[in-house]
Amino acid sequence: MRLAEPNQLHRKSGFEQALSLYDLPPDATVQLISRSENETYKVEAPSGRRWALRVQRPGYQSKNALASEIAWLVALRKDGVVATPVPIAGLNGEWVQVARIPVARAQGAPEARSVVLFAWEDGHQPAVGMDLRQCFRSLGAITAKMHAHSAAWQRPEGFERFTWDFEAALGESPRWGRWRDGLGMDATNLDLFGRAVDLIRDRLASYGSGPDRFGLAHCDLRLANLLVHEGRVKVIDFDDCGFSWYMYDAATLMSFYEHLPGAPGLIEHWLEGYRMVRTVTREEEEEIPTFIMLRRLLLVAWVGSHAETDLARSLGVAFTDQTVGLCSAYLRRFG
Repeated sequence: MRLAEPNQLHRKSGFEQALSLYDLPPDATVQLISRSENETYKVEAPSGRRWALRVQRPGYQSKNALASEIAWLVALRKDGVVATPVPIAGLNGEWVQVARIPVARAQGAPEARSVVLFAWEDGHQPAVGMDLRQCFRSLGAITAKMHAHSAAWQRPEGFERFTWDFEAALGESPRWGRWRDGLGMDATNLDLFGRAVDLIRDRLASYGSGPDRFGLAHCDLRLANLLVHEGRVKVIDFDDCGFSWYMYDAATLMSFYEHLPGAPGLIEHWLEGYRMVRTVTREEEEEIPTFIMLRRLLLVAWVGSHAETDLARSLGVAFTDQTVGLCSAYLRRFG
């Protein structure tokens, strides 16, 4: 094995250990293709065969939670709901393996990290600026099928995933950091954002979380987690799938782009596809702006608590500034 990017010796040995847990060619190359909190690497054999190796961030998901994630994405593909990544079991027959790999950019000793290997999926990521209308219609129908599958699926015993409710997003025990610690936050923004948070809390309490509107969902259907291949939309990266409001999936579609003028129109195309499969009540549709605001403020928190990442640095204080108009519009509409 050789690393296709410069790296330290102990990190190379960590990858050698990880790849030795699978039936892979010993001369495969490993190339970093994505680093957010997890790291994703392309593993390629001289024959041209490829795989995707996901190295989990330490301490985020338990091994059982990762196995639960894979159980659902396997069921979704097996039941013909959506094209999802195909996991590759290790030599011991388990999907989730553990290897000692240093955290990227850290100088410390290697530590135990969960790794998951998937067969390579062909396709390209859609992007803002492209014509996304048909992509979002297709994704709407796919999302509705996923929600229907979630509601009917018999989950394996011991199934474990996060719950993405108000408390986990914007409450006093937030999973991705405090919205108050967003970059460039000042007294004016703290007041404005705080009033929006209070309104979100009250509206979601009234909306409720009955089984018809709250269940297992992807919870991160942003453009980076989609692939389009030969006109077919694939859904990847179920690392944050968990229990939440089904309409929260609509809000995740425009993650990091909620402030752009075209966002509402894209949601309409998604709803058009969704309604071809599953009913959307008037109350559900009317609350989508609340879920969009919830997601945006959750991302403000994420950017503030992950300022060292490339994505957070690229967004910077401007992301907080661009949220001001969204908060103001939300308060005018529902306040």
